[in-house]
Amino acid sequence: MRPADRVMFEVYREASYNRRYRVVYFTELGDHNRDAEINRAMAGESFLDGYLAEPRTGEAKMVIAQALQRLNDGEALDPEALRQDLAEYLA
Repeated sequence: MRPADRVMFEVYREASYNRRYRVVYFTELGDHNRDAEINRAMAGESFLDGYLAEPRTGEAKMVIAQALQRLNDGEALDPEALRQDLAEYLA
């Protein structure tokens, strides 16, 4: 699989006051926001990272968005449970 055929991501919890869960798709960052987004993710607490395989990244992003909603609503979710939900999309 060529590097262009996958999207590197990280789900993390912010280090700031609100401690919300977020995701960053590193390989989709532009020059204008790359440093700020990487710094924010690195300052946070890593929850799950990996690579999403093309061409189904849109579906995988929906799974991640649903997990973020659940986490930010206070639901306890294990990183391995999210990894299992993403299993068919991971590179």
